[in-house]
Amino acid sequence: MGRQRAIVTATALVCAVGGLLTPGAALAAPNDPDPVPASRLEEIRKEIETLYRKAEAATEAYNAAREKTGEQSRKLARIEKKSAAAEKRMELLRSQAGAMVRSHYRGAGMPDTLKLLLEGGSGDFLHDADTARKGRQAQQGLLKSLENTRERLDEYADTADREYRRLRAQQKKKAVAKKAVETRIEAAEELESRLQAEELEKLRELEAEAARKAQAAWLDSGVLEEIDARASAEGKKAIAYATGQLGKDYEWGAEGPDTYDCSGLTSQAWAAAGRPIPRTSQEQWKRLPRIAVRDMRPGDLIIYHSDASHVGMYIGDGDIVHAPRPGRQITVTGAGSMRILGVVRPDERAGEQTGGRAGERTGD
Repeated sequence: MGRQRAIVTATALVCAVGGLLTPGAALAAPNDPDPVPASRLEEIRKEIETLYRKAEAATEAYNAAREKTGEQSRKLARIEKKSAAAEKRMELLRSQAGAMVRSHYRGAGMPDTLKLLLEGGSGDFLHDADTARKGRQAQQGLLKSLENTRERLDEYADTADREYRRLRAQQKKKAVAKKAVETRIEAAEELESRLQAEELEKLRELEAEAARKAQAAWLDSGVLEEIDARASAEGKKAIAYATGQLGKDYEWGAEGPDTYDCSGLTSQAWAAAGRPIPRTSQEQWKRLPRIAVRDMRPGDLIIYHSDASHVGMYIGDGDIVHAPRPGRQITVTGAGSMRILGVVRPDERAGEQTGGRAGERTGD
C-alpha cells in the first residue's frame, strides 16, 4: 500500500513538471493581472478625471484660503504696527500728564487767578491770566488726547482680535482644502498605479480622444468663425509668458517659476503683462469683466466647469494654453475640450465690445 502511494505521488510530480515544460505554458504567469477590458478602462478614465476635477476644485479652495490667510496676516501686522505707535504715544502722554499732576501738586491746588494776583503786579495780571487760561486749555487737551489714544488702543485691540480669529478660521479652511487635494490626488494616482504600461498609454489615448471629440463638437458650432483673432498688446505679452512655460509640470498651489497650477499660470502670465489679476480661477471668474465666447480674443481667459475650477488662456485658432492636472505638463489643447463656463478679459477697457450674455456656454 505504501509502495502504491509512492508511485502515485511520483507520477503526479512528473505530470506537474511535464506541464511546466509544455511549450507555451511558461507564458501563463498566474500572478500577472488580467488585462483591463476597454470598457473598464474607459470607466477608470472617467473616475480619474472626476477625482482630478475634485482635486482641482479643492486646489482653488486651498489657493483662495492661502491668499486670504496672507491678506489677514498682513492686515494684522498693520494693526499691530498702529497699535504699537498708539502705545508709544500713550506713554508720552502719560509722562506729560504726570508732570502736570506734579506741577499742580506743588501749587497745592491754589487757583491760577489767585496765584497771579498774589505773585504779580496788576499790570501783568491780564497777560498772566491769558497764560493761565492757555495752560488750562493745554491740560484739557492733554486729557482729551489721553482719552482718544486709549479709545484707539481699545479699537485696535478689538480689531486685532477679530482678525486673529478670522486668520485662524482661514488657516483651518486651508488645512481642510489641502487634505482634500491630497486625498483625491492620492486616490487618482492609486487607480493609475494599478495599470500596466500599455494600459496607461491607452488611458492617455482615451483622454486625448475625449478631448478631440469635445473640441470637434465645439468647432462644429461655428463659434470659431465669429472669434476675433486680434490680441491686445498686453494680451500678447501674457500669451508669450504662458507659452514660454510649455512642458513644465503641473503642481497644485504652485505659481512658478518651475511649476504651476492652472490659475497660477494665468495669474502670473497677466502679472508679467503688467495687469495683476486675482489668484484663483473662481475669483478670476467673479471679479474680471465677462466676455461672450463669440467676442473673445487671444489673451482672454476661459473658465471651465460649473464650479469655475479650471482656467486656460485662449491663444487663437481655437486653442488654449493651460496647466491640466497633476502628472501632466503645461500644454496647448482645444479651447472646447472641456465644458466652458464663460470667458473673462483681464485688460477690458471702457468702450471695447463686451456683447453677449455673461457666462455664455458653448460646446457643452
